[in-house]
Amino acid sequence: MAKVSDVARHDFQERSEPYQQKINEALKQENQIIATIGSDNAANAYKKVKLCELMIYVATTYIALNNLSVELLDVKNNDMLNDARKILYKAIIYLEEVVTPAIDVQYSEIEDKVAHLAKMSFNERYLLVRKLGLAIRLLIDAYGDNTKWRWAFVELNGRFVTVAKNIMDWKKTCKDYLDTQSADYDNTVYYVRRIKKLLEQSGNQYRDRYELSTHRLDDIRIAINYVIAERRICLLTGEKDVAEELKTKAQVWNEKMNHDKKKGIAK
Repeated sequence: MAKVSDVARHDFQERSEPYQQKINEALKQENQIIATIGSDNAANAYKKVKLCELMIYVATTYIALNNLSVELLDVKNNDMLNDARKILYKAIIYLEEVVTPAIDVQYSEIEDKVAHLAKMSFNERYLLVRKLGLAIRLLIDAYGDNTKWRWAFVELNGRFVTVAKNIMDWKKTCKDYLDTQSADYDNTVYYVRRIKKLLEQSGNQYRDRYELSTHRLDDIRIAINYVIAERRICLLTGEKDVAEELKTKAQVWNEKMNHDKKKGIAK
């Protein structure tokens, strides 16, 4: 790697200042919002959505700063990427506090929590999910293929898809999914298909992490939960054949887990 010149360093420092100022302003706003959180669950839900949006903004600004470092200094800034990673976890946690981090859960079990976001339209929720997913994708791409965080990103992606699933009003979502005349039909179909795909990916990623890295029972159990969560959505949308295939898949993975446990392979 070529030595970074003083001129390049000065240029980076000068051009990065507005980014850092925006980050500081957003973090200050975060603290101000947190200070207003009280006992009103509905009001708190919207505040935490706002906090999530702020954290997405902060994280993408850190990622932009890293891109600037690569452009001007030809150096990846791991400190900024690590800050972005931690901030994206905060974004997810704010949503988990509203709609829970439960993976395999019936909608009726969290319906009262989702109801706190009744004034948030489908498209607003959909946009939030897309922004969060894009920020995570940008972060992973910025780290590159040979990052030490490879297996940690399995959890980041998994927790993202869980809140992306849980934030939706599934009664309305299923109704619009089956109603071609609904104004939200196209976006709902795309969203449901995307969530199912992401659930499948998270299940496979946790299974890979179990097989190739950790051999931890909680990893394979989480993998199974993602399969079951995908199956629940297929049942809601009337895809009974796919649901049956997923039931078999979950059973096979469960048998594998029990076999490894008996053999002492799983921890």
